[in-house]
Amino acid sequence: MRLPGVIKRSNGSYASRTMGMSIEETTEMRSGLIRSMAEQYEPDVLIVDKEPTGFRGELLPALEVLAAQGRTKLVLGLRDVLDEPEVLAAEWARKEAIQATEAFYDEIWVYGLRSIYDPTKGLGLSPAVQDRMHWTGYLRRDLGPLDEPPEQPYVLITPGGGGDGAMMVDLVLSAYERDPDLAPRAVLVYGPFLSGDTREAFETRVEALQGRVPPVGFESRIETLFSGAQGVVCMGGYNTFCEVLSFDKPAVIVPRTTPRLEQWIRASRAEELGLVAMLDERRDGWTPEAMNLAIRTLGAQKPPSAAFSDGLLDGLLDGLDYVTQRVSSLLEGTPRKASE
Repeated sequence: MRLPGVIKRSNGSYASRTMGMSIEETTEMRSGLIRSMAEQYEPDVLIVDKEPTGFRGELLPALEVLAAQGRTKLVLGLRDVLDEPEVLAAEWARKEAIQATEAFYDEIWVYGLRSIYDPTKGLGLSPAVQDRMHWTGYLRRDLGPLDEPPEQPYVLITPGGGGDGAMMVDLVLSAYERDPDLAPRAVLVYGPFLSGDTREAFETRVEALQGRVPPVGFESRIETLFSGAQGVVCMGGYNTFCEVLSFDKPAVIVPRTTPRLEQWIRASRAEELGLVAMLDERRDGWTPEAMNLAIRTLGAQKPPSAAFSDGLLDGLLDGLDYVTQRVSSLLEGTPRKASE
């Protein structure tokens, strides 16, 4: 069931995507739909993503209904990194998310490894809740049948969704513009949200580079592009990070630092463990020269698998298998309807 959409602005605030509706009206409608679905479907398991109370508390009525019925197992799923501990603690306190986590959720799944980062650090969760936490490992991408990748060698440039990737794309294009000898060529993936005047300006610059930075649309199979790449330059979002690990590609992460430090925390910890390299704004500078060096260095950089040998990263990409096991375990303990 598709809920009425909302848009997150660059300053972290939200707006309704439904014409003529305020964000308050949209939230009320979403909350009513979620509760109605919960009552009608009577799910065996409900997995909530990231926000214990949902967007602006929209989940609370459904959680209260399901908890009172006692039939549905409630699971909170968290990314490996959410934000810096102090900021996250204040946010969860404001949203009453800690109380909801304590009161409603049977399990918490962290889609990462505790040896890399604990996203709940600083929240002060009770020992009982901490005992209900499961570290699944990262979610491996499907490495099934792949198409023929572009002519090699090349470096893959991917800003993820693209909405906040303009800065990184600009740096890459500037590096190739200033250095005619920069190699290998770069295959640039435009994210679905990198559009309008910004994309038009990039396409003009790409054309002037005469095939040194060929662009492809986001609809292209990113798995195929990953498979043939010598290395990757990317943002630090969770999905892209999982792709880097799954395809075992040397990577340079250019993490955003606003409105959250999530990407920077993920990238800096991964660099510390030898999984990736990072182009840090304060340490390295976001300059064409720094990007030039990062691209040139990728050819000699080790893949993430080179960091696996010490046992610290056991189970790194076991997330899907672990989640499957947990769902099976939860279903075994869930009473079925009389008609089933």
